[in-house]
Amino acid sequence: MIKKAADLRLKLEPNLKGGRETTRVINILESEEMFGTGRLFGVSIIPPGGSIGKHTHGGEFETYYILKGSARVNDNGVFYDLEPGDMTQCKDGDFHSIENTGAVDLEYLAVILYSKD
Repeated sequence: MIKKAADLRLKLEPNLKGGRETTRVINILESEEMFGTGRLFGVSIIPPGGSIGKHTHGGEFETYYILKGSARVNDNGVFYDLEPGDMTQCKDGDFHSIENTGAVDLEYLAVILYSKD
């Protein structure tokens, strides 16, 4: 399969999970293209001052890989500052949130895969 950039679906998510501003999600793969292994493989873009609110993952886990900008992540109540090249993973049953703490868009690769159990 080949997809050109213009063919990737852009989804606008205002106040995602109770967060601030509108997150843009570029779906690299649609869930049906993940062959039952997960539901998201994409790039999330959060504008300055924006965030995705605290939420729990059940039956799945999510990994972020920071591409651009700076982030503050709540990982089960512990806060971390992340920059390009850093990653964070929210395991099945855990919670997290992310906010853009910089002056430019925060861009990161986001992957949600289903847990085996």
